[in-house]
Amino acid sequence: MHTDPQKDSLQSIVQQFTLMQLADSFFPSGSYTLSHGLESLVQEGRIKQSEDVETFIRLLLCNKVGTTDLVALAHTHRASAAADMAGIVEVDALLFAQTPIEKTRVAQRQSGRALLMVASKTWPHSQLEELGQRTAKGQINCLHPVVFAVVAQVAGLDERSAMTAFIHGFVTGLLGAAIRLGAVGHLQAQKIRLDLAADMATVCEEASELSLDEMWSCTPLIDIAQMRQAKLSRRLFAS
Repeated sequence: MHTDPQKDSLQSIVQQFTLMQLADSFFPSGSYTLSHGLESLVQEGRIKQSEDVETFIRLLLCNKVGTTDLVALAHTHRASAAADMAGIVEVDALLFAQTPIEKTRVAQRQSGRALLMVASKTWPHSQLEELGQRTAKGQINCLHPVVFAVVAQVAGLDERSAMTAFIHGFVTGLLGAAIRLGAVGHLQAQKIRLDLAADMATVCEEASELSLDEMWSCTPLIDIAQMRQAKLSRRLFAS
């Protein structure tokens, strides 16, 4: 079958721009209001320097987000590509069950619904419309990684690109939170982002190979910090 190299090249560039749009804090998904417990740990003096911030992000990346959220995202993207709404609902329910902390579930729902609202206006699609209807009826939790996967798929991103955009957004969002909390400076944040690149690539690779039944997480101290977040007398972030 004959293909047009110029057209393929242009399409590839368009996909890269879409990836950057979804991964950018400029895109108002609500996920950049989250610190994932970092604020609690900074206020308690447990995180004081750039090495602490890097360790914190790496733990979340390798022991939680990469092994739950990213796995759910990969399977949701496949279900979305197959127009399998029942499969999307199932992944959402399983991810919800893997998220035991109430504040995290609430934050995932809020950022997922914010993303769905913005994306429905940006990339109108029947799947996004149905997600909105099911959310209104309480038939789906509308968790952020699940919505992100559907949005990425209908926007034309392949699975790998969707995972790349998601994990980049997660890491840069946390680094932005660390800067706002005074835990690191801008130059230190850039160094941490570079140092985490190999871990980001690894979790994407491994998550794509895991089944939904193999999702797991183990970040007990961070989980406790997330639960304490709501009790802070002053706070910048929702979680």
